[in-house]
Amino acid sequence: MRRLPFLNGIRAFEAAGRSGSFAAAAEELHVSPAAISRMVKLLEERLGLALFERRANRLVPTTAGARYLAGLSPLLDGLAALTEEVVALGGRQVLTLGVGPTFAIRWLIPRLADWQRRQPGVEVRITTGGAAVPFAPDWTCGIRLGEGAWPGLVAVPLFAADLTPVCAPALAGRLRAPAELTGLSLLRVGHAAEDWPRWLAAAGLAGLQAHGPLFDHYGQALQAAADGLGVAMGIRPYIDDDLAAGRLVAPFGLTVSKGMGWYLVHRPQRLAEPAFAAFLGWITAAAAGAAAPRPVPD
Repeated sequence: MRRLPFLNGIRAFEAAGRSGSFAAAAEELHVSPAAISRMVKLLEERLGLALFERRANRLVPTTAGARYLAGLSPLLDGLAALTEEVVALGGRQVLTLGVGPTFAIRWLIPRLADWQRRQPGVEVRITTGGAAVPFAPDWTCGIRLGEGAWPGLVAVPLFAADLTPVCAPALAGRLRAPAELTGLSLLRVGHAAEDWPRWLAAAGLAGLQAHGPLFDHYGQALQAAADGLGVAMGIRPYIDDDLAAGRLVAPFGLTVSKGMGWYLVHRPQRLAEPAFAAFLGWITAAAAGAAAPRPVPD
């Protein structure tokens, strides 16, 4: 007879260990932090050993807890994947994609109609994710900006994260050289403070400081640039469609690497799923066919 452990405690422990806190686990499992704490405590009592060292600001797995967590996460991922496969046999297949909101709005969503035409039986569901969000167990895959190394995940390159200034066509027509940025409003993104210094140094303007409105996200800065508020630092692929449509213009020929790239990330076992394999082929082909930034004509 199979003897299974306290399964609610297992879910609570694995979520807390993966996220590093009872609060984050509670949000993921839609219960209170106190409930997570009680379930983990009950699991520890039934196992007869401590799984966490409870410190002031974080949870630290014990040696036994770390070993248990390393084995449990793949098991639960496999259970989630198996459940999706079984559910798909009875109806519409679903792919859950963790992606940042700006990437979703400015590149992915405009292309999903093409995916639906090609794969009408597979639905793509978008959930908010990004570099700062852990890879959730129920995600089929995710899109992340980074250096391509995430433990336990396969990273498939999509785009180089190239930087180049962009602005409204009326302003671009008055810009002939990077030095003419002096005195203009240079729109900034709070979590990407290094973008302007990196590009300005490559343009030979390391002494020029970017001064202008500060935004939380690239999408906000790019919209402000399109509305004539100033010059934003564009990053691929966020600017591709706006450049192609003429809503934004890249006034200079210089593009600079951000030092990172965009990757589709997934767990290795996903490659055995036909729906995901089709999505992987589709998105890599779409990324390969994306237009590169084009400077304004002389």
